[in-house]
Amino acid sequence: MFFCTKSAVIVGITPLLVDVEVDINQRSVKRDINIVGLPDTAVKESKQRILSAFKNSNISVPDGLITVNLAPSDVKKEGTFLDFAIALAILGAAKYIPPFNSVVIGELGLDGTVKKVKGVLPILLEFQNSSTSFIIPADNIPEATATKANFLAFKSLYEAVQSIKTNQFPRILYEIPILQDDAYEVDFSEIRGHLVPKRALEVAASGGHNVLMVGPPGTGKTMFARRFPTILPPMSEHEIIETSKIYSAIGLLDSKLVTKRPFRSPHHTSSAVAVIGGGTNVKPGEVTLAHNGVLFLDELPEFRRDVLEALREPLEDGVVTVSRSKATHVFPASFQLIAAMNPCPCGYYGDKEIACKCSPYEIKRYWKNISGPILDRIDIQIQVPRISYDEMRGKVQQTNGESSAQIRERVVRARERQLRRYKEENIKLNAKLTHRMVEKYIKLDDKAEDILKIYATKYRLSGRALDKILKVSRTIADLNGDEIVDAKDVSEALQYRLNNIESDFIL
Repeated sequence: MFFCTKSAVIVGITPLLVDVEVDINQRSVKRDINIVGLPDTAVKESKQRILSAFKNSNISVPDGLITVNLAPSDVKKEGTFLDFAIALAILGAAKYIPPFNSVVIGELGLDGTVKKVKGVLPILLEFQNSSTSFIIPADNIPEATATKANFLAFKSLYEAVQSIKTNQFPRILYEIPILQDDAYEVDFSEIRGHLVPKRALEVAASGGHNVLMVGPPGTGKTMFARRFPTILPPMSEHEIIETSKIYSAIGLLDSKLVTKRPFRSPHHTSSAVAVIGGGTNVKPGEVTLAHNGVLFLDELPEFRRDVLEALREPLEDGVVTVSRSKATHVFPASFQLIAAMNPCPCGYYGDKEIACKCSPYEIKRYWKNISGPILDRIDIQIQVPRISYDEMRGKVQQTNGESSAQIRERVVRARERQLRRYKEENIKLNAKLTHRMVEKYIKLDDKAEDILKIYATKYRLSGRALDKILKVSRTIADLNGDEIVDAKDVSEALQYRLNNIESDFIL
């Protein structure tokens, strides 16, 4: 007595189709369920859940020894995706239900209910076609409706069995999700003063540049970072689906799709595995959860050195490659980095009102944790100084700035210019320009060239740092509506470098 159906599991964040094969040896005096095919503990425990679900659904367990094989047998199966499929395959092998052809996903409760599982959205998107149908838990309907897949949803094992036996399936009533950006609870208009940091973040949003903010405690660095997503363009339908697939695979997707750009802020005690991804059972990290959004690293020098150095590749390539002896996983990690830090351990070096208590050695050691290659990958580096009492209390004219919506309009226009310019390239933003593209698309006038040459010679800039300045200059020109990068654009870009902090400890 043999039966085979299909199910799926998530390996990393990639869906894997699994053949669930069931053979029942009725001659055996032993009544048990053996699961083979590299199941993990959660899959092995499905035997107990299935037996209880059968009993509480008034379904008799078939006599004999039941062997369940999960193919491909050389890939480890994790999670509770396979409960529902194994139960239906057992009933199919026992001729309790007629043959059916569907990919079955779901976890079984002891009472026979079909529980929600993670990863339904990427599974349906990966394997959907005109000849494939799916059977999923009813609680997963909201994310399934974002696909074009043919699916049936059930609340219980009993309901599914009766539907398959009678070939009468319940009508599914659901609403197709509206892909639109939700309103933010914070806004840039709430920030008083700080004209230079505001402008720097507008430039960063327009060109996709990474940002480092340096300033004393309480000057608003975190406030800036949390409002940064509000000036980014709304997510496209492709970005919404792409980001939602990641969150669904990890189990962080709620009842609706991710329509706001992710904002991830890991604590500075986080390990490299938590931030980058990996582990024994390879999982994506914070950089992948920040895909198409913002990764905010507060207290940057307090992060472990190996964590910061591991950020080099995702900052440069937009992906994370995690290699293990049995497999290599590639996770998307295209995000904007917003980092914040104090200028010294006490936080007040260079402050005009509070004296710094740190020794030169302490300041050097504090900055030593941030390597030159990491700073080279951060296009915009700015100071966030303390503002006056009158500015904080709103007693100075024009203390409050523009709203996020007003800034976002300029950001969108600047990005549209970049999209038209790079339509023949595989990029959309100035920050993603390669050195060849920098030479091709960024043209400076003579005065701008002279200013850049003097600055590069004085501060001994690397080739990467020089390219970063040119990219930022190009973005500023796009905001101003100019095709040629002039001296004004370059001069503003040069302000967004740490070299402007007059400190022998930093240089």
